[in-house]
Amino acid sequence: MPKRRKKSLPWARWSDRRLLGMRICDLGITLEGTQIERWIRRSVRELEARGINFEPHFWLSDEWFTPDGVPGIAVPFYLAHPRLARLEKTQMLEVEGGSREWCMRILRHELGHAIDNAFRLQLRRKRQQLFGKWSAAYPEHYTPRPYSRSFVLHLDSWYAQSHPAEDFAETFAVWLTPNSMWRERYHGWPALKKLEYMDQLMKDVARRKPLVRTRRVVDSISKITHTLREHYETKRGKYGIQYPSYYDKDLRRLFSDAPEFAENMPASRFILRVRRDVRRNVGRWTSAYQYTIDKVLEDIIERCDELNLRLTTNEDRAKADFTVLLTVLTMSFLHGGGHRVAL
Repeated sequence: MPKRRKKSLPWARWSDRRLLGMRICDLGITLEGTQIERWIRRSVRELEARGINFEPHFWLSDEWFTPDGVPGIAVPFYLAHPRLARLEKTQMLEVEGGSREWCMRILRHELGHAIDNAFRLQLRRKRQQLFGKWSAAYPEHYTPRPYSRSFVLHLDSWYAQSHPAEDFAETFAVWLTPNSMWRERYHGWPALKKLEYMDQLMKDVARRKPLVRTRRVVDSISKITHTLREHYETKRGKYGIQYPSYYDKDLRRLFSDAPEFAENMPASRFILRVRRDVRRNVGRWTSAYQYTIDKVLEDIIERCDELNLRLTTNEDRAKADFTVLLTVLTMSFLHGGGHRVAL
């Protein structure tokens, strides 16, 4: 059989500015033949290896999610084409699920939601006793407890702690991950009871057929009529934050507007110089979105100019001290409950 030629997409060579004016519904992309489709097939094979007779349906939308009551998973459109992934990186500074490892983590999590819906597992009494009620309202914010051993660790930001449904999906993801050695890893943790229950529950599921078989699709890209520019304006607004001037005291500990430092490099110029390295390090330590950290940096740069702050020490020491400060500010934001994970 001759190999099918891929459809030519003229926007693949457009500039960001031109591409941002395009409506998402007009992109003309599908999952077929993409890298993300191959990763999806791999995740389904992991289910098959566990003897689970369930295959969810997948479609392209504007973000990762599994709708309530639907045994299927929405995948963000930017993963269906390298040009769109590059635009996502430009607009949001990272591509959520862009690497195989990252994508597989998210897929396993979403499979937890999908299998929950397919077999109506949220109705089981013991599941409710261990994880809490699936029907509980999602909070606007959650405050992670990083050292809690009552929850597994899978996605960033201690996401299992955000809601009983997420706790279930995260526990399922750890259970599903090949060679996770969850019994050894979580030995002595209260979370082990959830994993052992999941193991028993999935053995039961493996003997059954799904109760819910709808192929309903929610928010397909074919129905999303706003432009990419509008999409990213909304998304950046969701993950951006505004810090008040309460950190002026901290900035003055690092920098100064005293006359004796008037000839030194402006603090704002210094931060611009180290911005990329510092943002990457803080992101690795805090699991915050790169865009969120960058918004904090923008606010700090503007505030340093307003206060006319300058370096008071050598650049290496200033960089180390500033990295610590930015980490503290970012963790303060995370623990204050403002952090949101788009899943």
